[in-house]
Amino acid sequence: MILEKIILASQSPRRKQLLEWAEINFDVMVSEADESFPDTLSVEDAAVYIARNKAQAVKAKADNSLPVLAADTIVVCDNQILGKPSDKDEAIRFIGMLSGKTHQVITGVVILYEGKEISFSDITEVVFHELTNEQIVFYVDKYKPYDKAGAYAIQEWIGVVGIKSVKGDFYNVMGLPVSRVVKELKKIGIGRLK
Repeated sequence: MILEKIILASQSPRRKQLLEWAEINFDVMVSEADESFPDTLSVEDAAVYIARNKAQAVKAKADNSLPVLAADTIVVCDNQILGKPSDKDEAIRFIGMLSGKTHQVITGVVILYEGKEISFSDITEVVFHELTNEQIVFYVDKYKPYDKAGAYAIQEWIGVVGIKSVKGDFYNVMGLPVSRVVKELKKIGIGRLK
């Protein structure tokens, strides 16, 4: 059987853009899935656990012949998980915590296909310059990063002026370690170049 597309279990515009850049054909299907996780899990396992819940929720109502890809991104600073900020004050607080420090961006990925699961997590270390309060407030006011883990997007203004270094997959910080995803999809016959 020749597979021509996958189902992306995400409404993230960044993940859609990355798959488009990789020239992977996909349909988007989103299902509300619980994003909580047992506190006994490591952060790497937590990201995979949430991605698995998303993938399973979509797989339950999707065309069973197509692989389902889901991902979840977590930002960890000083052993604390910074999720999506609930409001302006929390977004300012999160970026203030990241200022001048190294943090980890962990994306858990799950691909469900023919009763099997491919799952992994990818970790990127990001170092921020010291940011002024004025820079942080400007970013939050202009870009409203309330749908982003850690309250920032590396491809926006804050990433251009605020990031000192990135160790690991840049695109992982955008929400999907796309080169690793492409490798895994090739194994099951999906992708432009085999």
